[in-house]
Amino acid sequence: MSEKYSREAIIEKAHELASLLSETEEIDFFKRAEAQINENEKVQQLIRRIKLLQKESVNLQHYGKEEALRKNEAKINQCVAELDELPIVQEFKQSQTDVNDLLQFISITISNKVTDEILASTGGDLLSNETGSALKAKVPGQTC
Repeated sequence: MSEKYSREAIIEKAHELASLLSETEEIDFFKRAEAQINENEKVQQLIRRIKLLQKESVNLQHYGKEEALRKNEAKINQCVAELDELPIVQEFKQSQTDVNDLLQFISITISNKVTDEILASTGGDLLSNETGSALKAKVPGQTC
């Protein structure tokens, strides 16, 4: 019989994994990119402008000023487009994508490994993705 782990022990291992991940190249690049974003005056000016315009949009919408709201939303879109065109912002967004991809890959890997372990420990079939009990429950010749 294999060793059983408590929820707490597994959570502790997850914390260890998180510590390891925080030292990866992807996370390091993300931290540097985020610091550059915060230190870049052009980026910060655009962010402040967008926030101000968004507040104005909320007020315009509240008071039913549809035409002014439409114009304000166009200004917001223009500022967002200008922000998105900056290489530093593009690098930051790419770093976010890279980190998310890494986390997604780890999540999928863990999920697949857990599934494989369940199948193997029950005498199941990895190819058909069925547990041992599911295989035993099948009646020969039954198609449904």
